[in-house]
Amino acid sequence: MMNEEGMVVQEKAYALLEVEQRIVYSEYLERDVVVDLYIPDKKDLRAEMPLLLVNDGQDLVTMDFAAILDSLFCSGHIPPLVCVGIHCGADRLNEYGTACRPDYKGRGAKAGLYNKFILDELLPFLRKELNVSDFTEKSFAGFSLGGLSAIDIVWNHANQFTKVGVFSGALWWRRKGYEDNGYHSDKDRIMHLQVQKGSCSPWLQFFFQCGQLDETADRNNNGIIDSIEDAGDLIEDLRALGYKDEQIRYLELEDGGHNVETWARAFPEFLRWGWGSKTKG
Repeated sequence: MMNEEGMVVQEKAYALLEVEQRIVYSEYLERDVVVDLYIPDKKDLRAEMPLLLVNDGQDLVTMDFAAILDSLFCSGHIPPLVCVGIHCGADRLNEYGTACRPDYKGRGAKAGLYNKFILDELLPFLRKELNVSDFTEKSFAGFSLGGLSAIDIVWNHANQFTKVGVFSGALWWRRKGYEDNGYHSDKDRIMHLQVQKGSCSPWLQFFFQCGQLDETADRNNNGIIDSIEDAGDLIEDLRALGYKDEQIRYLELEDGGHNVETWARAFPEFLRWGWGSKTKG
């Protein structure tokens, strides 16, 4: 349904939430980017609200994220925050990834341009659309490869962000194939390398979710699937830099798979962890 300003809005009504869609043209990506705005209806408070960006925003529509968010608002489990679901493009495998370099197959070649879209185009657009000078804090989340993209952007622009949520993250992203001569997990997983060579930004907080049914791959035959091992290793790398347990949350779902249904179950935990009231259960 279109409103009087020609913007797409969801027809379903929510108690404390408005959902609107915008089209943002990106000069960097040379395409239109669809974004869904999940906005608390208290317009006078928006200048004092945090912002959460989410990659693969089309998955938020599938999981009825608006209902999840509205329920948490209504129950008082989290305060009002603005969430923005960024729909992926047709070239997702190149736009998502690590900006420092593509993976061993050349995927992620446009990740640097996607970084620029987020920082130089999307954030200014949102400030103008919502009529705010800035947000009280900014966070980023994503699913699978979108989760890798989210943590890569947060890690490399830590002065801009406070939290990151990585759901079934593609943390296997590597500069050599497993079959390549000399492949070593400690040296060739790109996100892990960035963290190992980085420094601690003490305000950052990290949420990782994995499912025991994410995949079956076990590259070193140690009985731990790769997605869980990759997340655990990255957490250890963060701890080695000085991040404390209270800055890191790990959620493992025994029956969780690599799918939207699992991420829908995990997302409320991320929201309560990141923004929840200490007085609520």
